[in-house]
This record gives sequence, C-alpha cells and structure tokens, in this order.
Amino acid sequence: MMKRNGDDIHMFNVFDVSSAIVEHIQQHCPDDIAIVACYGSYVQGSANPRSDLDFFFIPASSDGYRASIQFIIDGISFDFWPISWERAERMASYEESNTSIIADCRLLYVRSDADRDRFNQLQEKIMNPPGLKLLERAESELQGAYVHLYKMRSTPDQNNLAFYRTESQGILTKVLYSLALINRTYLRKGWGKNTEQILNFMIRPARLEDYLHTLIHSKSCREMQVNSELLTQETIELLIRQQESYTDGPSYTDRMHGFYEEFKGIFNKLTEACEKNDMDTAYYWSTGLQDVIAKFLYYSERGYWPVELEVSLTYQVYYENAGFPNLVALFDPQNLLPLEQAVQRLESMFVEVLTAKGLNILQFNSVNQFRDFLRTRE
Repeated sequence: MMKRNGDDIHMFNVFDVSSAIVEHIQQHCPDDIAIVACYGSYVQGSANPRSDLDFFFIPASSDGYRASIQFIIDGISFDFWPISWERAERMASYEESNTSIIADCRLLYVRSDADRDRFNQLQEKIMNPPGLKLLERAESELQGAYVHLYKMRSTPDQNNLAFYRTESQGILTKVLYSLALINRTYLRKGWGKNTEQILNFMIRPARLEDYLHTLIHSKSCREMQVNSELLTQETIELLIRQQESYTDGPSYTDRMHGFYEEFKGIFNKLTEACEKNDMDTAYYWSTGLQDVIAKFLYYSERGYWPVELEVSLTYQVYYENAGFPNLVALFDPQNLLPLEQAVQRLESMFVEVLTAKGLNILQFNSVNQFRDFLRTRE
C-alpha cells in the first residue's frame, strides 16, 4: 500500500502487521491460538489505499482470548478479534450473516493438523448447506424486516427522510440476506459491494434492481415505504414457493412421533380450565392447542413447517379437513361448556387419526405396566 504523508511517499504493507502478530503468537502463546486468518478486501483482491486488514483468530484456550487487540498504524485501523469454535460453527451453519468470514478467509497460522482439519470441515459444511434450514433462517431474517416496516407505518413524522432511510436500510439488509439464503448461498462481499452478486441470484423478485435503485436514491419517504413493503412481500412469496419444492410426502410416524404424549398436558390444562371456569387460561390454550395441532398436521403432510409470515392461516386447512372442532370459535367467556365438550371430542378424534396413521401412542394404566414396557424395551 502506498501512503502519502506530507511530501513523503512510502510503502506500507498491511501483511507486515499480520506477520508481526503471528510471530508474537509463535513465540509467546503457540498453544493458546488454534487459527489465525484474514478475510475481506485483501483476500478478495478489491483493497484500496484506505482498506484495513480484516483478520481474526480462534482461541484454543481461555488464555488465548488475551491476544485480542484493536489498534491503528499509519492511519489504518486493525481489529484482531477472537471467534470461538462454537461461533465459527454457527457461521458455517448460516446461523449468523457473516458466513463469508469462514468461507473465504486465508489461513495465516494453524496450531496443528487437527485444527486445520476442523477448520476445513467448517468450510466444507458451508458448501453443502441443508436447504430447508436455510429457508427457516431466511424467514427469521424477514421477520426482522417487519420490525422496520412497523416503525415506518407507525411514525407520526412521515416526512423525516433520515428516519425512513435508516429503516429502509434495515429492511434491505434483512431482505437481501434472506434472498442469499433462499439461493442457498451467502453474501461474499460487504454491503455496497455485493450488488452484482445479488442481482445475479437465480431466485429474486422480478423488480429487484428497481427496488434497490429506489431505496438507495429516493428522497420520498412514501416511495421508500411502498418499495420496502413490496420488496419484503415478494421475497416472502419466493420463500413460500421455494419451501413447497422441498416436500417429500406425508410421514406421520416420523414427524408426529411423541407429539400426543408431549401435548396431552395441554388437553388436560384446557379441560381443567373449562371445568373451573378459568376464562384466561381457556382463552390462551384453546387458541394455542388448535394452532399447534394444525401446524404439526401441516408438517406431517409436507415435511416442513408453515411460514409464519404468510398472511392467511392456510396451514389450518389440515385441521379443518380432519373434521376437528373449531376450539377458537367455540371459546365463549359466558359459557365454557361447549368448549369443554369440544376438547374432549378433539382428543378422542385426534388419537383415532394418529393410530390410523400407524402411530403407537405410549400410554400406560399403571407404573407396573410402564416397568414391564421398559424391560421389554431393553
């Protein structure tokens, strides 16, 4: 890197800094640091004279964390920061948005072959991500976008340009990362430098380029809000379509295994609430029980969970098609008897459905009967 300082021009190699740190580690704490790596613009070949060197390390012991240091040399900032093996695993599993740090880094120091193998396994994991897990992560990011949409819709100051730009930027980062996950990949460059990759996604809103241009260049608060809402909604629709492509047919014995045994307690709570005229408890569990059964039926049929951001409760159709009583509609604060009867009817019908699907429900009449089961199981 060439730096100008007054009338003097001199060369400043940022990798001399990393070499100094690695040399220090080798001399003073070689057993406390497992990995040292750099990432970012210098690895990608896009560095400029003002670029800093992004690097991190994975401690091998609690003492290793002491190597963390932030400093400036000749006007260039450096952050030598620690990532635990557990966090590196989360990054490689796409549970954090900075997967590229692990995927595209350059190793500068490795303590042992075992550490190298462990790190290589993380990188290999990134290249073969489980599709449904990525879609679930994408949905989580889109849920975060709705926080910003809510703030846009709720603000009394509808002409505050700084506010709308801040919220639309928050939406963009959430939605664009979701699109990367929907495309089973990660964002390889930082914000502002990843536009080419984003626009080349195979799965993307048809007007994605227009949305990006509008949200970045617009001076109209209303226009930013409208485009943010459209971009978010179209991405949700893409997410739902992609999820549907992963269905592998119904499987009640695998996906419903243990469900009734676990949720039998909710049937009991709701029945008791009706008997004791406990309106509050009856309200919460009548809605909750019906909803969780509907979701499990959906999951058992399709192999994935319903998208929470879908505007209609389409997953409830499996509950309705089974002929189960509508607990939510039957809840009446003035008279809980119809709800109580419906809960009893639902439990009986639900057990019949499960057994007809081939599930073996584990329920016993006595502890001795349970002991006999355990002996047989062994």
